[in-house]
Parts: sequence; C-alpha cells; structure tokens
Amino acid sequence: MSANTAAAGARLKKPSWKDPRLLLGVLLVLVSVAGVVSLVGAADQTTEVYAARGPIAVGERLGAENVSRVKVRLGDVEDRYITAESGLPEGVVAVQRIGPDQLVPRESLGKRDALNRKPVAITVDEALPEQAVAGSRVDAWVALPDARNGFSEPKLLLPGAEIAQVTPGSTALGSSRSTVVLVLVTDEQMPKLLGAQANKAKISVVWNPGGGSL
Repeated sequence: MSANTAAAGARLKKPSWKDPRLLLGVLLVLVSVAGVVSLVGAADQTTEVYAARGPIAVGERLGAENVSRVKVRLGDVEDRYITAESGLPEGVVAVQRIGPDQLVPRESLGKRDALNRKPVAITVDEALPEQAVAGSRVDAWVALPDARNGFSEPKLLLPGAEIAQVTPGSTALGSSRSTVVLVLVTDEQMPKLLGAQANKAKISVVWNPGGGSL
C-alpha cells in the first residue's frame, strides 16, 4: 500500500469518541447551548408587582378594585415596590398620591393613623389654570372680612399644598360657577384654614409650579 493510499484511508476512517477533535466539537456545542439558555433565562427575570388601575388618592385603601398585577424587570430596585409574592399588607392606605398605571412603591403605603395630611375642600370662584390638577401644588391665600374695605389684604396660608381632587361646584340652581379643590392639609395648618372658612374669608388658590420642593 502506498503512502498516499494510507493517508487517504486515515482521513476516511470513522471518527472515534476518543478523537480530540470530536470531543472539542461536542464541548463547543454544549457551551453554545448553555449560553443561549442562560441568556433566555436572564431576559425572563421579571417580577410580578402591583400597579394602580387609576389614580389612588391619599387615604384610599388599596385592593383588587384599584390595583392590578403586572410583570416588570426591576433589577436592583425590586425592594422598593410591593410584589405580588409578598402581597398587599393588611389595612394599609395610600399616604402619597399614586398615579394611574404607576407601580406601587412601598413608601407610598402606611397605616391610616400615620397620615399627616387630610383633605379639606376649598371652594374658589376664580378659574383655575389647567395645570391645577390632582397631584399638583397650589398656594392658598386668605383675605379675612374687613368692615371698612370688604376684605383685608390677602395672606399666604397654605404654601405648596398638594391637590387631592378638583371638582366643579354648583349653585342652588344647578349651574356650575365655582370649583371645589380638595387640598391636603397638615394638622398644624388645619386650625387657621378652618377658622378662615368659618369667618367667611375669601380664599384664592394659585398654582405653584415649584411647590413640590417645599
């Protein structure tokens, strides 16, 4: 048998499991498959958390009627939100306004007795700017009745108060002429506001675009 014939026979010889080239090929395939599986698993690392179905006001209790479950990838911030696995704590209410479709942060929930702001209705006759909506901030100015001039000079009573709700008011005939603004008021601010209302003071609400930092 010639040398060329022997070489050709060697090349055509059925590979053995002990052939290092075959073992290397199998190893590369396994590594590739493992990489794909790992990549798919990493891409599917989602967490089921709660999100608001609609706006949730301060003091409102959370339940199946106003929250839903959604799957999202949170990564390192997962502990900041309420997960479906842990479930909603019993007897909690929103201590901060939660916007529609917003994920429910842990810091936005608390016990009802932990609420440090309560909604108070202020009726205003002036037209409000379109920016004065639930969640935005306003300043409330109060002018007390004055026997000589009608009303005294307005004074700032509530700086940067958060709006909880805005609804149109109505007169006895049913025509809308005023606006009722629910603002969140602390216990410390409450006596002055209620006193102003009891004394028929004129209360004006002014949108405060920088009020969130107060």
